[in-house]
Amino acid sequence: MNTMCGITGWIDWTHDLTHQSESLEKMTETLAPRGPDASGAWITKHCALGHRRLSVIDPENGAQPMVRISGDDTYVIVYNGELYNALELRRELENRGRRFTTNCDTEVLLVAYIEWGMDCLDRFNGIFAFAIWDNKDERLFLARDRLGVKPLFYSRANQLFLFGSEPKAILAHPACPPEVGAEGLAEVFMMGPARTPGHGVYRHLSELRPGQCLIADRSGVRIRTYWQLESKPHTESIEETAAQVKFLLQDTVERQLISDVPICTLLSGGLDSSALTTLAVHYYEQTGQGSVHTYSVDYVDNDKHFKANAFQPNSDAPWITRMTSHLGTIHHPVQFDTPELADALDAAVAARDLPGMADVDGSLYLFCREIKKGATVALSGEAADEIFGGYPWFHREEALNAGTFPWALASKMRAELLSPDLAAWIKPLDYIGDRYSDAVAEVPRLKGETEEENKMRTMSYLNITRFMPTLLDRKDRMSMAVGLEVRVPFCDHRLVEYVWNIPWEIKTAGDREKGILRRALRGVLPDDVLTRKKSPYPKTHNPNYLAAVRQRLLEVLDDPSSPLLPLVNVKKIRELIHSADASSNLPWFGQLMSGPQLFAYLTQVNTWLKMYKVTIR
Repeated sequence: MNTMCGITGWIDWTHDLTHQSESLEKMTETLAPRGPDASGAWITKHCALGHRRLSVIDPENGAQPMVRISGDDTYVIVYNGELYNALELRRELENRGRRFTTNCDTEVLLVAYIEWGMDCLDRFNGIFAFAIWDNKDERLFLARDRLGVKPLFYSRANQLFLFGSEPKAILAHPACPPEVGAEGLAEVFMMGPARTPGHGVYRHLSELRPGQCLIADRSGVRIRTYWQLESKPHTESIEETAAQVKFLLQDTVERQLISDVPICTLLSGGLDSSALTTLAVHYYEQTGQGSVHTYSVDYVDNDKHFKANAFQPNSDAPWITRMTSHLGTIHHPVQFDTPELADALDAAVAARDLPGMADVDGSLYLFCREIKKGATVALSGEAADEIFGGYPWFHREEALNAGTFPWALASKMRAELLSPDLAAWIKPLDYIGDRYSDAVAEVPRLKGETEEENKMRTMSYLNITRFMPTLLDRKDRMSMAVGLEVRVPFCDHRLVEYVWNIPWEIKTAGDREKGILRRALRGVLPDDVLTRKKSPYPKTHNPNYLAAVRQRLLEVLDDPSSPLLPLVNVKKIRELIHSADASSNLPWFGQLMSGPQLFAYLTQVNTWLKMYKVTIR
């Protein structure tokens, strides 16, 4: 498996690219943190491909770009990701007469494409973003995994077609300057980190959506959706459903534990991470692989300042101890202090190429950097809440009936933070309303469902296609920025497809959020962990953090050259900074941002505009 990598390249039908190796080198170099072990390039007259690599399986033979000759044709691939069913596919291809020269899944993927063409995608179980150049037909084929675990962006600037794992690779090409228009600013200020799928924020930049593939050749660019959620009747009983969820989760975890380098798990003591860690420990015991290493994150003095609320009902620490002593893992608690957390805001912007989830991004970046000292691959419980319906907004009437995204309930207040000129240009509330209508129009309905069932299907769809990508993007970009690869077993497409069609009353079996997952894990987890209420990724409750980000934002507002100033209502933000309730969970960003997070986000926007030399037009 080739795993951690960065890919980039471009097609130009009007110039000879063999003289443009310098541009390719610059683009590829921006992705060095994603793949610190090796770099590769391949250039022909009209196509240039670049690759950065971190080796996890078959380091000797997995070099990329990988070239295969079949008949009178030459195929070249750059690939980021891994196939969890590579061994089965390889056997099938060998039975069809195909031969292999390496043990890496890059070759399996390339040979599968040579054998089956675009239909190879239906056979893959894995996470991937890749590009394959077919030299004879002068055609570039790009694809992204079904749930978008691996990122892939493209641009059609100045008659060229450019692509990259991250926007920074494309922005390194002279044809694609960092410009942002009204729509991009609406994404940054109104959608926040929950970007609209397919939206690249920068002008001329788009994202290949999850479950899509693309062909670029002389006749243009064509995009096809090869996978999407489908609604079907669910016929199994509660017990049968729980058994199937357990089977799929176990199979997925075992597939994702295959690696030639150490794998650890991220453990918060919650339902999802405890389940993955337990399944990993059982698998290691069965296969005689020794102890599993676990990692958790917290903040200095958080225990002193913690206050329970609906989103964070209890602290993780005692639960982590409960699970590590129960399973006998080798545990590594990681702690950060306020100054580090405030400083990491800038590194998080550079990793994401955009402002993101403020301190939640920064702390994940620091956490991954620590883990990387002891491991190369980690398993994480990401996405279980979107898929099984774990968030509070699945269970609250005001969120279900709001007629907007549940994380955008305070859009009106958010729009008031914009300068009047910017608000007149981007029409913030119209923008959010249009994006919400687009999302709801996509929901695959099932005939005969009640209004209530329809409502829950809509909420699930919004979470899986609009909120989950935010967290997957954050997880990929923060971990890859330090050369750590994080796998997300709950995103196995078979599990997602199955759970999508479980009726809400079975999903909430026992009258609990994620009830069916709890039922599936009976006998796997201790009862007290099985019934623990959801607690999200930990935030710092230390008042020093508020003081630090408040100070940072004041410095931005006091500097007349700050690019943020013309875009926001400075007077309103100053009032907010000095208000008595600045420390609390302000409703400004719906349920996504507290006061300190809002201040941190605005400083991130300013950092981004400066760091990327963004032109607004």
